[in-house]
Amino acid sequence: MNSLYDISCFAAGVAGNIFALALFFSPVPTFKRVVKAKSTERFDGLPYLLSLLNCCICFWYGLPWVSDGGRTLVATVNGTGALFQLAYISLFVFYADSRTTRLRILGLLMLEVLVFALTAHASIAFFDQPARQLFVGCVSMASLISMFASPLAVMGLVIRTECVEFMPFYLSLSTFLMSASFAMYGLLLRDFFIYLPNVIGVILGAMQLLLYAYYSRKWKAGGESSAPLLA
Repeated sequence: MNSLYDISCFAAGVAGNIFALALFFSPVPTFKRVVKAKSTERFDGLPYLLSLLNCCICFWYGLPWVSDGGRTLVATVNGTGALFQLAYISLFVFYADSRTTRLRILGLLMLEVLVFALTAHASIAFFDQPARQLFVGCVSMASLISMFASPLAVMGLVIRTECVEFMPFYLSLSTFLMSASFAMYGLLLRDFFIYLPNVIGVILGAMQLLLYAYYSRKWKAGGESSAPLLA
């Protein structure tokens, strides 16, 4: 029974890592466009900064000296995600249209490094187990929930414009599948800080897919939108 339990945990975590990779690769078309144009145009670098901070905090939560026994598959997926976000931010800074934008992104990046360093230091300096896991878990859960809630603005845009151009299907599907996998992983581990935010991610991902199914037919029937692509 323990063997089956271990296999189930591992399978759910690996599935979450695979679907997360699809999310991490999703901005590649955006940055192909940026590199080709040698300009960030109207793209916003803030989502990549927020994703980087979220990945760093969740990576810290997955390490064995923070979580009891460690959450290896949480650490691997978020460590990988942090590297992807750093690459995207580097391209954004390099191709930024103005010195002001470049300095703003670099300033926010330095602020994120400070926030993460303070969180990591505080967790080690002021907390022992199990309080350390509780502290970092609360921070990581708040970060994850804010990340999963961020598409609410895009969902509102889809409803107002009846256009799904700004909500790519495969991005929504990957979010749903990744959240479902990690929700199962958290439930199997009985880890509240993993399964709760991912259950919320499942709900929001399902809502996005339902909106896509409903409005994509209207959008295709009405022709493609001429609105500029934002990310």
